[in-house]
Amino acid sequence: MPALIGDDLLAAFADVPVAVAGDCMGRCIGAQGLRAYHENVHTRLCGRALTVRVRPGDNLMIHKAFMMASPGDIVVIDGGGDTSQALIGGLMRTTAITRRIGGFVVDGAIRDLAEWADGRMPVFARGHTHRGPSKDGPGEINIPVACAGMVVHAGDLVLGDADGVICIPAAEVAALLPRVRKHLEKEAAIRLSNERGTSDPERFDAVLRAKGLPV
Repeated sequence: MPALIGDDLLAAFADVPVAVAGDCMGRCIGAQGLRAYHENVHTRLCGRALTVRVRPGDNLMIHKAFMMASPGDIVVIDGGGDTSQALIGGLMRTTAITRRIGGFVVDGAIRDLAEWADGRMPVFARGHTHRGPSKDGPGEINIPVACAGMVVHAGDLVLGDADGVICIPAAEVAALLPRVRKHLEKEAAIRLSNERGTSDPERFDAVLRAKGLPV
């Protein structure tokens, strides 16, 4: 897998909210239509993408991807949005925990929800079903995929939290970090003024005047 994102950059983004990163990327839309099945609002995704494209309802190449994954990798699965058969379930979750995989983003279905719910392994998926997958293939690993509206390349940075999931292209991660830090400082100052009741009305009045509205 490409390793354009060093461990230092991964660590720097570990606590960056998806909303902040998305704002700094021009209100990036990110993944659409996915649900967090780990049921813990404090569980996060932050890791390099290992991408998999499978035939809807088939998980043969996902098993192969597990063998190739490095600790912390986020397995991003393009399952075509099909939810008629689960692509991953409780047994694969156990393997993922053992191999220290960082989490899953699945444009498809999962099963064994009670096991995922403890929050130990983050998973975002389009849906769920009791019905298991086939293991016939075909599939591809570490190729560009379309996952829930996101274009993801192998090695891109995947962030996920209670607000959703976004992908940051590997080549843009380093340049994004100072913008993210500046944005977090700005938000901290605004939050403090809101708590103290000292918000400056001119912040929005100036915008209204610029649009030709009387204040």
